Amino acid sequence: MNEDQKLKTCALEGIVKCGTTLHIDVSQYADELEKLEVKKVIAPVKKQPQSTSKDIRVSSSHKLQSIRWKNERLVLNFDKKLMNNQINYFQLYDPKTKTYKYVFDVHASMLTKSETLKKVDIDRIKLAQFDPNTLRLVIQNSSKVAISFKKSDDQLIIKMTPKKSSTKVTKYVPTPTNVKIPTRLDRDKIIVIDAGHGGKDPGAIGYNKYREKVVVLQIAKKLRSILKSRGYKVYMTRASDKFIKLRQRTQYANKKRADLFISIHANAVSKKHANQTYGIECYFLDKSRSGRAKKVAAQENSADMSEMDFYGKQSFLSTLNSHNIIASNKLAIDLQRGTLASLRKKYKDVKDAGVRPAPFWVLVGAQMPAVLVEVGFITNPTEAKKLVDDGYQKEMAMGLANGVERYFLYN
Repeated sequence: MNEDQKLKTCALEGIVKCGTTLHIDVSQYADELEKLEVKKVIAPVKKQPQSTSKDIRVSSSHKLQSIRWKNERLVLNFDKKLMNNQINYFQLYDPKTKTYKYVFDVHASMLTKSETLKKVDIDRIKLAQFDPNTLRLVIQNSSKVAISFKKSDDQLIIKMTPKKSSTKVTKYVPTPTNVKIPTRLDRDKIIVIDAGHGGKDPGAIGYNKYREKVVVLQIAKKLRSILKSRGYKVYMTRASDKFIKLRQRTQYANKKRADLFISIHANAVSKKHANQTYGIECYFLDKSRSGRAKKVAAQENSADMSEMDFYGKQSFLSTLNSHNIIASNKLAIDLQRGTLASLRKKYKDVKDAGVRPAPFWVLVGAQMPAVLVEVGFITNPTEAKKLVDDGYQKEMAMGLANGVERYFLYN
């Protein structure tokens, strides 16, 4: 791409944007993009000597006014009141260098140049403009640091307390039932499992007249049993053949103050495509430009469409919390990985049909990370036979449980 600067800039912008959203270190690409941005403003700089060629034009609405230490807390002052969705916090660990990084991304810009701050027992604290719209604060240390923060009007207040004894991060390994789970996991968590459809709503009717509502309830019960055996508090929206409205399912999860909401469904297509279409998918709630995702969502939403009209739903989707979307996306990825890893040990031709966003209304209103798992196509003869098999269901549930473990381990 070196010969095509326009294409190079476009590619770098995409990498930086996606990397920031997925919490991947893309600093080298951001630096390269910044150099290109600087080149763009060189010409105006010559005409206006009061500027410098290092100025970066930003479009963020908030600006950082000052940085100071107060009562052992780092206080960042901005020119306007901060909103919750402007702050994104995540953690990184590099096993090679044994370095912990605690990262704050704030949708804002700096009025001054990058700052390197100092604090006793903290290796490095750096504040810089990560991209034109994102201010990044990185707290780096060779041992763990207890981080707490709060937003107070136009201030972001961060407390950091180094932990003297550092412990190694446990690598995730899918865990069979007869092996002890790593003790570092916090299992004081509440999980709500939602078996799709039920009662008067059978869901999809598949091969050999297998019913979706029956299959997903069997898998949901097995998942509940495994998670309970690992120490989690688990509730089910339905434990019998009962019809429940879509909105009542997440209301139940909110009432239980759940940490995760997992809705289990089985997919279906027309007879014409039944033999060729199979695979496991995970969805999280978001707007989707994919026609396929919209079709799957419409099929699952059809049982209860009384709450909002189409335009009302599209309007609601535009207000979704971005942090919840990112957390749900991560959960969906971990559940997909765990399920595939577990099933492929014993079964061939298990297809990864992907993780994607879609407007599933059973997930609307969830105040916690929420996903919908399509455990397979009940209309595909081969996959349908597996879905009603007790052994296959157990491996499926084991994989989902391992995915839950992985999510809590790294998030």
